[in-house]
Amino acid sequence: MMAVTLSGGGARAAAFGLGVLRELKATAFTLDGQPTTLLDHTAMISGVSGGSILAAHFAAFGDETLDRFEPDFLLLPVESRLIREALWPQRLYRLTSPWYGRSQILAQRFDELFQGRTFADVRRRPGAPELMITATDLTSGAPFDFTVEQFQRICSDLDATPLSFAVAASSAVPLLLSPVTLQNHADACPRPASASATLAANPEDQSYRSRMLQRTAEAFGNARDKPFIHLVDGGVTDNLGVRLMLDRMVTLGSMSANFADVKPGTIRRLVLVTVNSERGLTERVDKSDRVPTTTQVLETLIFGAASRETEITLGLLNDDTQRWRAEIERTRGQPGSPFAADAEIHVINVSLHDVPDDKMRHSLLRVPTAFTIEAVDVQDLQQAGAQALRVSPTYQRLLESLSRLSSIPTAR
Repeated sequence: MMAVTLSGGGARAAAFGLGVLRELKATAFTLDGQPTTLLDHTAMISGVSGGSILAAHFAAFGDETLDRFEPDFLLLPVESRLIREALWPQRLYRLTSPWYGRSQILAQRFDELFQGRTFADVRRRPGAPELMITATDLTSGAPFDFTVEQFQRICSDLDATPLSFAVAASSAVPLLLSPVTLQNHADACPRPASASATLAANPEDQSYRSRMLQRTAEAFGNARDKPFIHLVDGGVTDNLGVRLMLDRMVTLGSMSANFADVKPGTIRRLVLVTVNSERGLTERVDKSDRVPTTTQVLETLIFGAASRETEITLGLLNDDTQRWRAEIERTRGQPGSPFAADAEIHVINVSLHDVPDDKMRHSLLRVPTAFTIEAVDVQDLQQAGAQALRVSPTYQRLLESLSRLSSIPTAR
């Protein structure tokens, strides 16, 4: 069972992530006597901003994404087309409306890419992974994820939501693009039973992360105070796209609780692959005593702060993984446990900063965060994604583990 998270970073993130997905597809092994690949066992895929474009496409089309995504999105002049359409007289007139913004134009382009697919279409596709797309609530700065639980909380229907709407919200860079708005109908429905209800009943068991999750849930569940939800780029709160998932898993208290619906003894390998396409700073202002320019200040605030938040998230992930590994080793093979006797957990962090080729790494870390990048960068980023995954020590340990799994005789 595998989960993949794809970070923000525009087309740079999408191309780097595509290289990782292709390498996961190339990772073949044998399970229960049948040939398979790592990508075939993706149970959940999560995306933020540029990563959400690839995540939604893979959830909608599966392995077709490996061949179609590059020509259908990465190699198209998406940005110039958006600008050209925004300048059409009819568009200019519509943009004067307070209920129509630049992100609606972006959503229309994404709807073409996803061929009008909705979350219901993803759910109905055989073998499709669970899809989680994260945006940011403009008012509170809290993450807003496009999941069944979140939409139940605001008394809305996730199934009817177009993938293009969610991806446009997750990609709505503040100032450059307009927020995407949802109406909150929470007061029209009974409050759903969820992890937040359990927390309220057991306040003494709450960690800081659990309390923050509960406060956020309560805020979204109050339509009187928050009748509308304005969403912007998910990278504002978590550019890695994994923080909210971690907090929810921690809130449930144990790994076994997170897999309560899984048949006992069936999980043998639990894999999380995080793809970090964060770029580097074009210029380090702390290398000079000159007063930084406005451009330098903005770039440093955006990318410097995001880098620190990513470091914090990876630190939390490392701590959580150690606790989860200890629990799995303690409970695997026990009656009622979802984990088989040989169960293991593997967390693999793939980053642009880990590309082994120095020249390629320095070049790709300066590829702009945009919807359109140079074709040569598209190719290099895919190659870099595959390379960064292959050289990862944690990935190599997973391959060794899979080879042991393949050598175990199939039960008759």
